[in-house]
Amino acid sequence: MTGHDQPKRPVTVLRNPQACVPSLPSRAGLGLKSEHFKEVLEQRPELGFFEVHAENYMVAGGPFHHYLGLIRQDYPLSLHGVGLSIGGEGPLDSEHLRRLAVLIERYQPQSFSEHLAWSSHGPVFLNDLLPLAYDVPTLQRVCEHIDQLQNHLGRTMLLENPATYLQFQRSTLDETDFIREVIQRSGCGLLLDVNNLYVSCINHQRDPLAYMQALPLHAVGEIHLAGFAEDRDSLGDRLLIDDHGAPVDREVWALYQQVLERIGPMATLIERDNQVPSLTTLLEEAAQAQALLHQARAQP
Repeated sequence: MTGHDQPKRPVTVLRNPQACVPSLPSRAGLGLKSEHFKEVLEQRPELGFFEVHAENYMVAGGPFHHYLGLIRQDYPLSLHGVGLSIGGEGPLDSEHLRRLAVLIERYQPQSFSEHLAWSSHGPVFLNDLLPLAYDVPTLQRVCEHIDQLQNHLGRTMLLENPATYLQFQRSTLDETDFIREVIQRSGCGLLLDVNNLYVSCINHQRDPLAYMQALPLHAVGEIHLAGFAEDRDSLGDRLLIDDHGAPVDREVWALYQQVLERIGPMATLIERDNQVPSLTTLLEEAAQAQALLHQARAQP
């Protein structure tokens, strides 16, 4: 059974179709961290964009807004959500949607993205990105939530492929089929997290290249690169943890290069959320991504 066996839902008609297409430059960017605010303003590093987590800015004022306002004057911005719980069984939180719309109106980011995951149940927020069962009821629910979000914001979103550590027995769709069907039905784009792809494939003993080729690569609007931690499961097999606390692994770099060979240059973010190094170290990693982007641009 595949997602194509199901009747198609109509593509969402957005209130503001001119705001639909993500327009981040096809360059390397960094996640903006508070410890680097002043350094960024002093150095004005040569970067394509900065990305911030939406939930860190859902307040009326304060130093985060002060510095982001100044940095936004000189750099394109990607806004990345981590708490909307698009895959949750309950309805989307109306207050969260309202604050998100206020934030997007304030900063006019070139891109907004969220995760294919759930992170809340009723009033309880679990502070994690939890996996979904890939079946028809979940597919319908995710598409409805994306429809609601996109119509509320008046723009398309990018949906990020997850890093997972377990699979549901009740799943009837492959993850790539599920993602492809969500994108086809909702009209959203894909945030291709190459590290998530590699982590999930190693954990579930899949072929990362075959998984990548099965994704709807035509819909990619941004790429994420990050590092992982490594452990062993109860059977002694490799267990990779998407912790964003290390440099990008060489296998992830190699897979990223394969992606660029297929889709061409694309806005690429270096993510580091734990054990955050100096800005200089992050800029060196961004320069490595930029070199591969230049290489992809030179290819026919």
